[in-house]
Amino acid sequence: MTIPLLQKWRVGSYIVRQRLAGRQRYPLVLMLEPLFRCNLACAGCGKIDYPKPILGRHMSVEDCLAAVDECGAPVVSIPGGEPLLHPQIDEIVKGIVARKRFVYLCTNALLLEKKLELFEPSVYLTFSIHLDGLEEEHDEAVSQKGVFARAIRAIEAAKRRGFRVTVNCTLFNNAVPERVAAFFDYCMTLGVEGITVSPGYAYERAPVQEHFLKRQDTKNLFRDVFRRGKGRGWVFNQSQLYLDFLAGNQNYRCTPWGNPTRNIFGWQRPCYLLGEGYARTFQELMETTDWDSYGTGAYEKCADCMVHCGFEPTSVNDTVARPWKALRVALKGIETERPMVPDVDLSKQRPAVYVFEDHVEKALQEPLPGEARERRRRAS
Repeated sequence: MTIPLLQKWRVGSYIVRQRLAGRQRYPLVLMLEPLFRCNLACAGCGKIDYPKPILGRHMSVEDCLAAVDECGAPVVSIPGGEPLLHPQIDEIVKGIVARKRFVYLCTNALLLEKKLELFEPSVYLTFSIHLDGLEEEHDEAVSQKGVFARAIRAIEAAKRRGFRVTVNCTLFNNAVPERVAAFFDYCMTLGVEGITVSPGYAYERAPVQEHFLKRQDTKNLFRDVFRRGKGRGWVFNQSQLYLDFLAGNQNYRCTPWGNPTRNIFGWQRPCYLLGEGYARTFQELMETTDWDSYGTGAYEKCADCMVHCGFEPTSVNDTVARPWKALRVALKGIETERPMVPDVDLSKQRPAVYVFEDHVEKALQEPLPGEARERRRRAS
């Protein structure tokens, strides 16, 4: 159960090497987003609001694997959209596994049962199944009935075939702590390797805005949930210090370069959640992004963000630097009664800038990265 020892060792030794080399910024997880298209339209999703010409595009296998090599992160997460809609997703996964990188393929599981035969069980491959609660809560979150039941069947089928499976859960302000606790109990009966849990990010393009959590609401919710979890044997596919952060016990700044994103537009600045510019290469992303202008306390769009893709790298780095701190949380459990640590000052953050339409217009007028090369290949 939980994160494989091999993965912990590889990630830990990778971080030590980066520190010994004196690198201040380095990636831990590549967010490889090969397409935006999805077969669901979740109310809290801000990833699929693109015109059809863009939703119809996807990254080539060549470009996906080049991004893996270019980035060098030991872990690759493949979100979307729905990655199982990619016509060559099996080749992409196979190529990443061959490089001995740990792949988390994030899916709503609607296509998983019939696609399982395309993949081989491996310690390097995990299916991360999107479930936002028990049947009623999940089907409401994805705006379609019957999705929960199909996802459960897919989990059971994947487990029978020997695949590693985790559950990926996003919580909003309509979450009821007792129901969340019951959901985590249920996940443990499925035999999954663990749960990845996070508050939802307030995507500006999401069709439903009123259910996103504010910072204090997030801390209160997770304290209420973790208070109910003592002794119930929940297993999370995350660092103890990130969970402790969600409960208001750590004052972390995000590490946006820790989970860099490569998608059909290029390397996304500054992170998976915010698309405010794109670089042609990973090196350009790392060297030319104004990192200090983003993050909680620096930018209005980041004010309420406590999402794992920004703060998990911070907590992992803290775990490697101060292992006794994480061990204390692991042994004593997450604090749910003492006062929370002071939060980040938001008084000096710069106002939000809205650039979505500009990026879409630019993308419609010129070939995206890799498309020009593909056109030349087909013409030859």
